[in-house]
Parts: sequence; C-alpha cells; structure tokens
Amino acid sequence: MPHIVLLRGVHQDAIARIEAEPGFTWEAVNPDDRGALEKAMSKGDAIIVRATPINEDFLSISPKLSIVARHGVGYDAVDVPQLTKRGIPLTVTALANALSVAEHALALMLSLAKQLPTFDTNTRAGKWTNTDVPTCWDLAGQKVLIVGFGRIGGKVARLCSAFDMEVLIHDPYVARNTILGQGYTPVKLDEGLAQADWVTVHCPSNNETRGMVNSAFLGGMKKGARFINTARGTLVEEQALADALSSGHIAGAGVDVFWDEPVSQGNKLLHAPNMIVTPHSAAATVQCMRRMGISCVESIVGHFKGDLDPDMVINREVLKRND
Repeated sequence: MPHIVLLRGVHQDAIARIEAEPGFTWEAVNPDDRGALEKAMSKGDAIIVRATPINEDFLSISPKLSIVARHGVGYDAVDVPQLTKRGIPLTVTALANALSVAEHALALMLSLAKQLPTFDTNTRAGKWTNTDVPTCWDLAGQKVLIVGFGRIGGKVARLCSAFDMEVLIHDPYVARNTILGQGYTPVKLDEGLAQADWVTVHCPSNNETRGMVNSAFLGGMKKGARFINTARGTLVEEQALADALSSGHIAGAGVDVFWDEPVSQGNKLLHAPNMIVTPHSAAATVQCMRRMGISCVESIVGHFKGDLDPDMVINREVLKRND
C-alpha cells in the first residue's frame, strides 16, 4: 500500500485524487519538524516536495522512498545524482505552471511600462498630476528578447505577440526553422541584447546558465532597456543587476526570484531604483496550484502502476534501470 508524504500541503483536489485511488494513503508533515519528518519518512513510499532539500541526509531517513514528485519545475534543492544512484525517479510538473509564470512575466512588464507602483503610491498620497513619474511606454511596437524558448518562453512569446511586440528568440537548443515557423525572429544573444527594449529569461539553472546575467550580459543590453526574471534567481548576478539599475543603463527590472530565498532585507535589489519584486509567486495562482498538485499525484500513481509519464521525469535513466 503506497504511502505518500506531503512536505507541506497541496491543493484539496490533489488530496481528493489520492483518496480516489484504492490502496493509497497520505499524510502531511511540516519538514521543519525533524521528529515528525523522521516518523513520516520511515513509512513514506513517495513524497510531494516544494522547497525542502532532498539530499543525503533526507534520504538517510527515507528507507522506503521510491519516487520524488517536485511541486513545480525547478529542482535546485534536489540532489539528483543521489536519487539516480538509488534508482529513485524525480518528476516535475512540466505542463502545470507555464501559463501562470508567463502571465506573471507579462504582469511585471506591464507594471514597469505603465509605472503602476509609482502611480498607485502617488495617487494615494494625493499627487493627482503625477508630474514626477518617469516616462511610461506602450508595449506595442517594442522589441522583446526571450532567452529560452521552452514551454514558458513559448507562452511568453505568444503573449508578447498579442501585445503587438516584435519577438526575438535566443535558444541555442531550438532549431532556427522552428522559431521562424512560429513567427518569431531567432537571434544570437549579443545581437538580441543590443536590439531589445525588454529582455526576459526563461532558462533552467544549471552549470551552463548559473550567473549568466552578469555585468557583460547587462552591459550588452540596449541602454534604457528593461529586464525580467521569473525563472531562477541563480541565473542573475544580483550585484551586477543592482549596479546596472543604479547607473541608469538598465531603466527598470522586475524579478520574482532571488539567488537566496527567502530574500534578505540586505539584498541590493530591494533597494535598487525602478525595481519591482515579488516573492517567487509567479506560479501561486489557484489554478496553477491545483494543476501542480494533481500532476504530482498522477506521477506518483503512474509510478506505482507502472505507467509513469517519462516526459515528467528528470533522471530518465532510472526508468530503464527499473524496467
């Protein structure tokens, strides 16, 4: 009888999906309570995890663990090699959060373009004429460079296109004809940075991309352009972005993610000019939380029934090993 441990709660419809499956049981546990965690994991066959580190220490108290279902798409806190060594698949909710994150990226763009935070503050303070507001812009007619043309980047491209923006795409792993076929312009990174009024990144965090948005990247951007990050905080060297904003080379930025989370009050980005920040909340819509929760349960159920969707699995080599 598979027992699922929820490392923090999930959407009620995901719970209902578990309870509708004969033979499956579940419990939710606070992962910060070591005693409760050890007790739960002594009998846990599967977990649904958000931010809890899944490492050697966690695995040492999880003798029955057979699958790890990540409630999201990023897995920075998961020691994938250790899972692979033990033959444990790691799944993500690959299809669940793309729309929500893409919409959040557009929300940050619109907030910067229309100076919504400043207008809100000034209006509440009785400054009706708002004479001290920086220049506002229409998105229509501007160029946006999307770095990373996966599920989220693709949706951002379609949303930007709907706003009549000119969409440039940089992704060395996607064929030029694929990008052209969808109506967008493939570019080299330096070319796109030099042209774009907006740059938004949608890449995973790995050895190749970590810290990619550095002083050289930002210095290559068109003066007065704006930067958006709803992907991973570790893509950005935060001091470099703060410096680019302070110098005025970058006219504004909107970020939902930080290198260290929760973000500390001493983080330079919190005090940089023309900066909008949100607390890694892009996927925190009602609909997305439901989709992610159900996706996790479907992966777990599929695993124990022998029909796990390989498209949801990060370390697919364990599937062949477990055949």
